[in-house]
Amino acid sequence: MTPPRTPQIPVVVLAGFLGSGKTTLLNHLLRNRAGTRIGVIVNDFGAIEIDAMTVSGQVGSTVSLGNGCLCCAVDASELDTFLETLTRPSARLDVIVIEASGLAEPQELVRMLLASDNPHILYGGLVEVVDAAEFDRTRQRHPEIDRHLAVADLVVLNKTDRVGEAERERLRAAVAELSGPAAVISAVHGRIDPELLFDPALRPDHEDKVRQLTFEDLLREEAPDGHAGHDDHLHASYESVDFTSDVPMDPRRFMEFLDSRPDGLYRIKGFADFGEGDRDHTYALHAVGRFLRFVPRPWARGEQRLTQLVMIGAGIDAAALSAGLAACRADGAGHADAAEVERAMWGVLRYVQEQAPEPEVFDAHGTADPREAAAEA
Repeated sequence: MTPPRTPQIPVVVLAGFLGSGKTTLLNHLLRNRAGTRIGVIVNDFGAIEIDAMTVSGQVGSTVSLGNGCLCCAVDASELDTFLETLTRPSARLDVIVIEASGLAEPQELVRMLLASDNPHILYGGLVEVVDAAEFDRTRQRHPEIDRHLAVADLVVLNKTDRVGEAERERLRAAVAELSGPAAVISAVHGRIDPELLFDPALRPDHEDKVRQLTFEDLLREEAPDGHAGHDDHLHASYESVDFTSDVPMDPRRFMEFLDSRPDGLYRIKGFADFGEGDRDHTYALHAVGRFLRFVPRPWARGEQRLTQLVMIGAGIDAAALSAGLAACRADGAGHADAAEVERAMWGVLRYVQEQAPEPEVFDAHGTADPREAAAEA
């Protein structure tokens, strides 16, 4: 098994009905990107009104945001073409966000991403933005919102400052029931922690002391409160759990843990050491919602053999997750024969994807979960 030769860029789908606050959330991500280079793809060009940006032209245009970030306006049929452009090494992007039309079917965009044969992209999750103040009326006008919530990986209950505490709790419970295992977080003005969606860039976006004014600078200057930094209180909407072990993971128990991961656990990232299961490789793990993927990589010479994982979610039991992972360690299980170890590793290998799944695996009526179909292809 050979790992991808080039890094894969996560692609996040940002969806929600008109007025839910998608563009406000996107602007917040751009303000607080902390050096991360973001590619923005806008489905339904006429609906976008990004602050501090003047856009003109037809579908298919590309606009530079001035800080290395790009904004592309595309028709759905052109999505693959623009993904190919944005994933070229010269673009140097760290993450791509697709803002869906307010009337789009987000599962169709997810379907296209998972069926894409572009080796440079990685599904980064479906984020559904919900207007707390208009939720009941939106469901009356657009009952399909129930279907959208059912396939979301993360739900942002936005504009919660416009409803009272009791109403907020009622809405949160209603949304959680419709969205099933998805994490649900509350937000005001679309302010969520960007680390929920993507990791901060490891390299500085600029190294020169004198530089051109960027799009991020413009947004910071235009922030109504004069502060566009990373607000500490944003972390209160979710929890992050770290786990490190110098003892290899038992592949069978580890997969049982992942298959039964609790509701609200949105992202898992890191590396797993399976010891006797594969002495030659460490396995990079990427999970978002119910989507799961492993990418094996040869151990570097002298590299310390560790399992290092970060779990991010809302309403999760951090202690229980840590205890569950600790119980997956191979110590005390006794020495299994080679055939047993090989059988256990097949549970991991079925999530190692060499190529994108075929489109036929999806249910045309939206009853099947495309993320699980892709993961098990």
